[in-house]
Amino acid sequence: QIQFKILRGHSDTVSSCHFCFEDTKILSCSYDRTVKLWDVEKGFPIQIFEEHTAPVSECNLTPDDRRVVTSSYDHTVKTWDMETGKILWTVEHEGIVTSCNISCDGRYVVSGSEKDNTIYVFDAISATVVAHIQGHHKSTITRCCFDPDNQRVTSVSYDKTIKLWDMITRSTSITINEGHSNAISDCCFTSDGHYLCTASWDKSLKIWDIKTEEFQCLEPVSLNQGHEGSVSSCLFSQDASLVVSGGYDKTITIWDMDAGYKKLRLKGHWDWVTDVAISKNKKWILSASKDSTLRLWNIEKIDPVPSVIETRKGRGSKIAQCEKCEKPFLHLQRSDSETISKCVFCRLSS
Repeated sequence: QIQFKILRGHSDTVSSCHFCFEDTKILSCSYDRTVKLWDVEKGFPIQIFEEHTAPVSECNLTPDDRRVVTSSYDHTVKTWDMETGKILWTVEHEGIVTSCNISCDGRYVVSGSEKDNTIYVFDAISATVVAHIQGHHKSTITRCCFDPDNQRVTSVSYDKTIKLWDMITRSTSITINEGHSNAISDCCFTSDGHYLCTASWDKSLKIWDIKTEEFQCLEPVSLNQGHEGSVSSCLFSQDASLVVSGGYDKTITIWDMDAGYKKLRLKGHWDWVTDVAISKNKKWILSASKDSTLRLWNIEKIDPVPSVIETRKGRGSKIAQCEKCEKPFLHLQRSDSETISKCVFCRLSS
């Protein structure tokens, strides 16, 4: 009952995907060494960026959609002009570059290199190295990104740790060593930077209160039983009401963040789901896969879907008001003795 569109154009694993230009375009990159800009309505690529000589691990856009930053197994990070498709600068690394990200103000680029598990921070215009943090993790860095305030770089790794590196003090301000029991594959922030979500090979996602650092004394909220295997990717919706995750079980899971439960599972890819995105208006979910395709899923009418209704019924849910922030959320009866009376975010910080 969920309408979807398959986007074919890559010839190998699609490693990263994003909505851009007010959700009218899609940016993707692939192990086929290309980066592609797609027209959502037409469903085919309208621009191709071809200069990398090895798989492209990640692609990102500046906030104004004018530049693209890419990282690759060819040991480079490149910045491209979106309009002309020309490379503005290339930075050589000593090892495979597994991840890249642009700060929300467009001033800096961060990348993670497999050589010595290093983090690099560059000036986004001049490509000047601002910071070079060797041995930041004990194993391969799977994802690195800026927080929305552009003050900290967050990274996760095969070593099961989460680290936040401070741009001002030039030091690691937070390290979480025991958050997951297996490799951490991805991380993302809410748009206000208050909460961090991490996805792991231990089959779970966790939500951390980073702003007030309540995680130091309280457990994070865990999102479990959404995937049958390792979770490969995660992303908050713009308003933080949803989290979308992709897994090695070939599925995409939509989580309701008010009550912290699995709302819907999307099946259709023929191989691992490597990345996910969600449109600003929450009407569309985008997924990338090892099966060489992208899929666009229309989720604007998922509430009447029978499986969503059954999930709500099975959890004894009804709309209630959070006793702390007073916002409406799905009130869940967990057992005869336990009832959730606060939304996920208030439970994290209380």
